[in-house]
Amino acid sequence: MSHATNYFENIIANFFRTTAVSKPAAHYIALFSTLPAEDGTGGVELVGNGYARQRHGPGDANWAAPVNGDGTLKNLTAVVFPAATANWPNIVGFGLYDALTAGNLLLAAPLETPILVALGDPAPAFAPGDLAIVIA
Repeated sequence: MSHATNYFENIIANFFRTTAVSKPAAHYIALFSTLPAEDGTGGVELVGNGYARQRHGPGDANWAAPVNGDGTLKNLTAVVFPAATANWPNIVGFGLYDALTAGNLLLAAPLETPILVALGDPAPAFAPGDLAIVIA
C-alpha cells in the first residue's frame, strides 16, 4: 500500500506529462496522533510542548533507495525530535512535509508500534531504518 498523498501522486503523475516536476528544497518529518487520509485531511499533527517538525533531506545521505523494486525508502540517518516539555499525545504515525510549518503533506505512514512520550522521557528518536515509506 502506498503512503503517498493525492498531492504527491499528482506530482509523480506530472513526470509523465508536460508539467515540469521539481522537488522541494527540504523535507520535514512530522508526527501524528491521528493519521491523515490519502487526501491529506483529517490527520492530527502534534503541536506544542516542545514538538517541532524535523528537517530530513532530501538527499542520498538521508534516504535509502528502494531495494529490488519494492518501492520502500528508509531513513539512513537518525531523526531526533526535541525533548517533550509536557506529555505528548500517543504518536501513531509520521509524515513528510515540504515546509517547516504548514506546507504540503507528501507522504504519511503508520508506526509499527505507537509511541507515548511523557515529560522527562528521552527525546523521541528514530534510528536509521526505523522510518519506512512505501511508494508502490
